[in-house]
Amino acid sequence: MQIKPRQHLLEMWRALARHSFEEGEWSWGDGGRNSVADAERLLCLLYPATEIDAFRLDDPDTTQPDVARALARAGDTTDIPLRLVEALADFMAEHRDEEGPTFSGGHYYAPADPEDELTEEQRAVDAVDSYSMSVSLCLATLEFCKGYRAKTRREPALRLMDGLTKDANARLTAAMVGLLRSFTVNVVDISSKQGEALAQLLGRGRLSDRQVVQRFQDHFASLRALIAESFTLGLSSEVTEELRNENRLFECGWAWSVVNGAPEIDTGADPSRARGRQPRGVAHGAPYLHFTVVALDGIIDLFSDRTFVLGLLDAEQQKLADALRLRWEITQQYWSTIARFEEGAWPLEAIPWRTTPGLPESAYFSLTVVSILVHDLMRRRATEHDLTRLVSVMERLAERGGITGGVSRDDPAVAVHSPGVAMPLLGSGTLGPPMTWTMSDFSTQLFKRTVQLCALSRDISLEDRLLRLAEDILDHIWRRRISEGEGAGLWDDVHAVHPEAPVGKVSLSWSITERVSECMVAAHTLYGRDPIRSPELSALARSVISEAAHLLGKEQEDRPAPAPRSTEGEEIKRAEADLRRARGLVDKQPGTAYGLALGVLRRLDVLTRARETD
Repeated sequence: MQIKPRQHLLEMWRALARHSFEEGEWSWGDGGRNSVADAERLLCLLYPATEIDAFRLDDPDTTQPDVARALARAGDTTDIPLRLVEALADFMAEHRDEEGPTFSGGHYYAPADPEDELTEEQRAVDAVDSYSMSVSLCLATLEFCKGYRAKTRREPALRLMDGLTKDANARLTAAMVGLLRSFTVNVVDISSKQGEALAQLLGRGRLSDRQVVQRFQDHFASLRALIAESFTLGLSSEVTEELRNENRLFECGWAWSVVNGAPEIDTGADPSRARGRQPRGVAHGAPYLHFTVVALDGIIDLFSDRTFVLGLLDAEQQKLADALRLRWEITQQYWSTIARFEEGAWPLEAIPWRTTPGLPESAYFSLTVVSILVHDLMRRRATEHDLTRLVSVMERLAERGGITGGVSRDDPAVAVHSPGVAMPLLGSGTLGPPMTWTMSDFSTQLFKRTVQLCALSRDISLEDRLLRLAEDILDHIWRRRISEGEGAGLWDDVHAVHPEAPVGKVSLSWSITERVSECMVAAHTLYGRDPIRSPELSALARSVISEAAHLLGKEQEDRPAPAPRSTEGEEIKRAEADLRRARGLVDKQPGTAYGLALGVLRRLDVLTRARETD
């Protein structure tokens, strides 16, 4: 399936508008709400609207006609931004209490035992997914309000935006604090179950435990010191002290919620803003790969060029962003090194990834490590050697997930999509029955990382492999759209692709739908870069341009000047224009330059043959 981000997003927006607008007003519907799903739903609109210029909605005068048609159920181009502001204001009001913004996981939490019933207190526990989504949503909201405020004089909209901007800033600060307090470093002894699992992963039967510890020390000496000395926000003194023991292994990343024992964070000198709502931590201090990837995806928005240029962060938020950026960089460096611990045999290449005892074996965890590695490669120049090995891993993951190749009845590959991979949430049992969190975004995450890798590659053959893989994954994703009823045109109907999947009620998933929108933004970014330049094609294009320029000059020198506006004169003018364009494109688009130069040669040959006939 050809990747067409604009067309795909427009189809998605038409379906979303049918589902979310009734008589021109935003409608949340009758289903249960929580802060994660509601943020995902709004980001389906707001993320593309702030990341892709052609999809901007904050200026009614420049809204593209096809975009306006897709959202016609919300009204005309002057109504659409107001409806969006109203929906955002309602979200901010719904997910706060007297102490400040709330970040509950709600129905995304499930009991580990289906016979159990979760308490309201458990469903109200903050979730890292909510923190991360709120960072992206609040930044997009602030940008949207900044643009819309400059283009409207409607008093209702201006009043709403005053309150919305204040609420978005408060929620952004709270989400950043939550992410800091959810970051964790888990220090383990190699003789513990966790230490044994990590040593087995890194050694892969080739290294003894002693050799693993020694190489771990060599790889992470500087990182260990940096964590122990720099992390003054969100980590306990006990953890930093344990890190100084070089004979211990450690992992870092994000837990599923605020870590038990995480200290409160002073966010500023203003007493009214210094604490806010900072709930007691519940989560066990062990990082989860899934929540680490989710956190990284949100944090990166804090230091994007757009955030900096528009000045979306105040001084207090910038301080928090700097602290998060340090954790963002350290986490990527850690997991990127772990994934490639041994040059001859990457741990990442041993699918499925195995580190945490008690978690199910699944290719999903290999994919989450790939996601962190892609994050790391995006901030520094990736080598073609690394990309080549990573492409092979991606192809194997697509096969493991039943996306390429067939699947049989009761094939475990289907389970990664439906019902998904359920993770026990360590520490949740202190409030009631143990909870789980289920991930079913394998296909969308695989597509997004494939597209991002494609944007990094400067090798034509690698790019072709990645593009073909991305097209196969997109075909799988697109066939999973709901065909009828509630949520038609959105996601997720796994049974449409895998009839072997457990039969159940098809339900709309804002989690998968939002991630599809992220995928389309990533694909748009891919097409926005220059194509890979082929040295061989460039040399050929220059040769053809040189021949075309010589023959055009000879044509003009040897023949009488053609009469003004004659057919021959117009052909010569077009040849001159095409030759100028070919020369201008030869460095960036040698194939296009080659085609233009060939066209000039054809025109000149036609003129020559016409004279010979005469």
